Formats: sequence, structure tokens, C-alpha cells
Amino acid sequence: MLLLGLLLLLAGALVVLAALLTAEVSAGRLEILGIDLSATTFFLLGLGAGVAVLLGAVVARKGAGRTLRKRRERDQLTELSEKLERVEAERRRDHDDEGPRI
Repeated sequence: MLLLGLLLLLAGALVVLAALLTAEVSAGRLEILGIDLSATTFFLLGLGAGVAVLLGAVVARKGAGRTLRKRRERDQLTELSEKLERVEAERRRDHDDEGPRI
């Protein structure tokens, strides 16, 4: 999810940058990257870029949160596993120290 969010952010940002850096107006027509666009198409392109950026930010944030939760859970399970191994080793050592019962 994090990767998808970052890709959406990147795509939206590229569209915005392309519009800012390559837009030319001639005879009432708008040209971006060599493509003639009407005002409506330009508006919808900007709207789509804005939605992609916002959606990308939301998806990336959720993906990062999910990744962080999984990492914390994995670390906690690792810590509990190590504690369990120590307790089992102590029990074995205590059992061995008692020696054989006759």
C-alpha cells in the first residue's frame, strides 16, 4: 500500500509540474507537453492530479502505519520468544541440577 500511495503522489506531482512548466496559451487554446487541451480538459486534468496527490498521501500514510504496526508486533513476538527460551533453559538447568532421584 505504501508503494501504491507513493506512485499516486508521484503521478499527481508529475502532472502538476508538467502543467506548470510546459503550459502555453495560443489563440485561446492551451497546450501542455505539445497536446492541445480545452479549458474543461485542463480543469479535469488538474482535478485528477489533485485527487491523485491527496489519495496517494492517504494511502501512503495508511500503508506506513500498517508497516509500523507489523514491525512492532514482530519485535514484540521476538522479545516474547526470547523470554520463553530463557525460561525453558532455566527449567532444564534446574531439572538437571536436581540430579537423579533414587
